[in-house]
Amino acid sequence: MFITLLLVTFIISIIVSTIVVFFYNKPINDILKRILSDEISQAWRRYLNFAIYVVGVSSGVRIWELEKYITPKQGNQMPLPELTQDRWILEVYRTIIESLQGIAWLLLVFFIVALIAFVVVHVVELLTKGKSEKQDAVTQKTV
Repeated sequence: MFITLLLVTFIISIIVSTIVVFFYNKPINDILKRILSDEISQAWRRYLNFAIYVVGVSSGVRIWELEKYITPKQGNQMPLPELTQDRWILEVYRTIIESLQGIAWLLLVFFIVALIAFVVVHVVELLTKGKSEKQDAVTQKTV
């Protein structure tokens, strides 16, 4: 029964991660294209999708929590908890919530870093544009 629970939580966390990747693929792609060149942005998008799966699965499948169904506590003579229907529902719910929570933290960090990078790129573009306009004005005056 434990192996089935482990497999079910793994599959659910992959499904949750796939749904998140599906919904956030275009915004992530647009942000990376704006900040980075096209070739590198595709590599970073793939890496971020991989990171979403890794964080989603590692957050959703909580091995240390599932161990309570197979490992008795030291010095405790109480029987192991049974995997009843109520516990299954609770574990499935925890898997979904924990996967989403881990992915949300990952995406929050990504979007904060992307926002900082966007501001830096925008400032550099403004400075470059200002310098080129000054050069054009100087060139026109000398002609």
